[in-house]
Amino acid sequence: QVQLVESGGGLVQTGGSLRLSCAASGRTLSSYHMGWFRQAPGKEREFVAASWRGGGAGYADSVQGRFTISRDNTQNTVYLRMNSLKPEDTAVYYCGAKVLGRTWDYWGQGTQVTVSS
Repeated sequence: QVQLVESGGGLVQTGGSLRLSCAASGRTLSSYHMGWFRQAPGKEREFVAASWRGGGAGYADSVQGRFTISRDNTQNTVYLRMNSLKPEDTAVYYCGAKVLGRTWDYWGQGTQVTVSS
């Protein structure tokens, strides 16, 4: 199994930037599709971005053009670069991993992102 640990969250003003990291251990990152999700208070967890195992990425409409997901398989780490942050981006951000044909089975503990207006 793969273990995931997120870091990089914090408090930032509207328009600011953050970079989240998700360090994987136990298995090599290259074996998995990787994703970022977020959960705001009182809301369900929602998809933010994904980096597919074979290449390519996908984004939620709400973050398209502002967020960039990347992975460094040599460092076994996935990143989420977040620019032009808005108060509505405030949430706990989770890193997830999955293999083809399955749901997102593996999760980190989350990292809090707060965007002040």
